[in-house]
Amino acid sequence: MEGANCEIYHEKQRWELCALHTLNNVLQDKEAFTKKDLDEICINLSPDKFINPHRSFLGLGNYDVNVIMAALQSKGLSCVWFDKRRDVNFLDLSNIKGFIINNQYSLGLGFVKLPVKRNHWFGIREINGVYYNLDSKFSTPSKIGNKSEFINFLQEQLKGGDRELLLIVNPSVEQESRWWKEH
Repeated sequence: MEGANCEIYHEKQRWELCALHTLNNVLQDKEAFTKKDLDEICINLSPDKFINPHRSFLGLGNYDVNVIMAALQSKGLSCVWFDKRRDVNFLDLSNIKGFIINNQYSLGLGFVKLPVKRNHWFGIREINGVYYNLDSKFSTPSKIGNKSEFINFLQEQLKGGDRELLLIVNPSVEQESRWWKEH
């Protein structure tokens, strides 16, 4: 990868497994989670349900935020749902291990939009002082840049009403709200 002095792990999209790819990409560990791991989390979250509400009906993925949060907890990490009405300039980036964005979009056939919403998860992580978009729909990681370029990127991403931001932090950072800088 141009400009990078280290190997960046990056899984590409297959099926509806963007949550799986996002977790592995943000954690930079190809063995962090498997589809089987996430399916087991779904079952644990809703053990008595014939149709599991935390993944697609066909079991091909499309995992919800509850699965992502439980998966991160299993690795000793916490997940903070960022209130996008807040100013991202006050994020304490030094205490945040990674970022996950959920982008909701409408399915369409040509110019016709269907009344069906789909979710796509993608991760962002700082590696050696540079922020990278690790979206599994990309063939390779996309360099965002330094802290100020990353903050600009986040501001643009969160302008869309169909986007949500999750912060990956250590549990103590979550408990003490050290992911946020006071004014």
